[in-house]
Amino acid sequence: METPDETLALAAAGGDRSAFAALIERHYDRIFGLAFRLTGARAEAQDLAQDICAGLPVKLRHWRGEARFTTWLYRVVMNAAHDLRRRQATHARAATGWGDWEIARQDEIKVQAEAQEWLAQAMTRLSVELRDTVALVLGEELTQAEAGLVLGVSEGTVAWRMSEVKKRLRAMASEDAR
Repeated sequence: METPDETLALAAAGGDRSAFAALIERHYDRIFGLAFRLTGARAEAQDLAQDICAGLPVKLRHWRGEARFTTWLYRVVMNAAHDLRRRQATHARAATGWGDWEIARQDEIKVQAEAQEWLAQAMTRLSVELRDTVALVLGEELTQAEAGLVLGVSEGTVAWRMSEVKKRLRAMASEDAR
């Protein structure tokens, strides 16, 4: 005579490995079948069935025997499938958000690269004196007084050159926009 599931479940909950093995052998196909119907994918159903079987010893400790073992086991599979769906939905939302963020980040990088390229091209259209001044003031972050010392000109001349650079760059940008 075959040992009832409920007896095996109580023994397995108490640590009886052979009782647990008998339960798994008896019900694995049932676990996998329901998991497959709930997920619709063989690989996901296999993973889910394995996860359920791996976690079953702990869950059995909470089984109170108020319902038939198979009824309880179906509920365990249903809950595991629902948890899987929630995790997948969370991952999908996170991935979508991440993808949107990454697309925006890549767009920003592209815009910045284009602006830098335009600026580099525009700088070649400036006189050597203006380019040298910009390189020291903006590139090396020298004060206008320090740049004046390096260039051998007054601080006022450096200020005028920077003003002239801004004016010419605005004019070039306006011209290029047309």
